[in-house]
Amino acid sequence: MRKIYVSKIISDENMEKRANAFVKSDEISQIFTTNVDIYDADTHKLLAKFRKKVLKPKELQSFYDATYEFTSKMVTTNRGNTTGSKKRNLRNNPKVKSAILGYFDRWGAKEKMQFRKAGEPIPLEVRETRFSAAHPDKFQKTLPLIKSIDKLYQKMLSKFYKKQRQKANETNFKIPETSFTTITTNINFQTSIHKDSGDDEEGFGNLAVIEKGTYSGGETCLPQYGIGIDVRQGDLLFMDVHEWHGNLPMAPKSKDAIRMSIVSYLRTKVWERTRNKGKAFQKKHLDSIKAIKLKSQNRKKTQKNRR
Repeated sequence: MRKIYVSKIISDENMEKRANAFVKSDEISQIFTTNVDIYDADTHKLLAKFRKKVLKPKELQSFYDATYEFTSKMVTTNRGNTTGSKKRNLRNNPKVKSAILGYFDRWGAKEKMQFRKAGEPIPLEVRETRFSAAHPDKFQKTLPLIKSIDKLYQKMLSKFYKKQRQKANETNFKIPETSFTTITTNINFQTSIHKDSGDDEEGFGNLAVIEKGTYSGGETCLPQYGIGIDVRQGDLLFMDVHEWHGNLPMAPKSKDAIRMSIVSYLRTKVWERTRNKGKAFQKKHLDSIKAIKLKSQNRKKTQKNRR
């Protein structure tokens, strides 16, 4: 396997100033398009492992069919640290097509309002995502791809995988038979320069892409090192997501051009809040959340009928 050693071309101090800005083409001197392992030249720390065409077309298609409609309609402003915006008011942030599958560790404003209207205290902040709760059949169709990514993770980065899988094994709030609790899907989303947060710091990030139509650009970059990786259909990139990273702009060449990115990870707080709690706890917790939401909805209907 080809090994490349790269050095930082931008200081840590200057990279802090570049946070939330978009990667510029002239900042990237080399883009990798073939199998490669990339290391920091000074510390010899692994930065990325890139493998071409290792994911099965059938599993990619099944994942896409199950998630595309939901992700395309899930327009959110709650991706502030990756959208190029520095505004504190989330409502003023750019709107992007991005969804979360599996489990998450924060309540949204709408959910907190439901709890208040139901007269209930806010439950433990661990929840099933809207997609997984509302579309269990579709969620099941995503599992073959996620499990394949998990197996490649185990094969290619066993040291990182072992630590993350041990944590995943301690919670029932996870993607079955994997080291992941959560999946993020994005459509045609150019992320600005950022470091990931909330994921397992002992683990290693990964990225898969599903393509429709034709486009150029969209490469995933480590701008501090001046490099990018052109992740395409069927490819898998393992990357240290705690290094500064972002995307070059995507240029559609056809009207139907779609680049769906898929990131699988373990949410640290999901694990911390639910570790060593049994299936009975999981069922009781999720059932109580559903009951509170139903109570809030019924109360809303009653108030509406009285008007």
